[in-house]
Amino acid sequence: MKTISRRSECPISYTMDIFGDKWTMLIMRDLLLYGKDSFSEFLCSDEKIATNILTDRLNVLLQEGFVTKRTAPANKSKFLYRPTEKAIELIPVLSEITLWAEKYNPDGAPEDIVEPLKKDRTKALLELKKKVEERFRVE
Repeated sequence: MKTISRRSECPISYTMDIFGDKWTMLIMRDLLLYGKDSFSEFLCSDEKIATNILTDRLNVLLQEGFVTKRTAPANKSKFLYRPTEKAIELIPVLSEITLWAEKYNPDGAPEDIVEPLKKDRTKALLELKKKVEERFRVE
């Protein structure tokens, strides 16, 4: 499994050591906002991540305690990824990035995520967190 080396004690540097590539945050998006939880579901994202990169990034997320990995009950050769509380605490970060992108990205952002955040950010964040916890029965 890949070991992440820390460049400094800076909190932004620490965050970038984990999420500083194109793919890791997109995997977290798919897990937390879209409910994807298997390797094959992550592969089907619009961004078309390569299998070797997906394997590497999921291993980093496992190692860093953002996800757990379990065998699927119905298919013993399939693994399911579940967010930990550490991952769920990223929901406000993903939401802020989404709002920022909605403002500056010519293509905007998904209205089903943006509009509730604009209307009542606190309520929307609580609802997103609850939805994730219920979907994945976070421990």
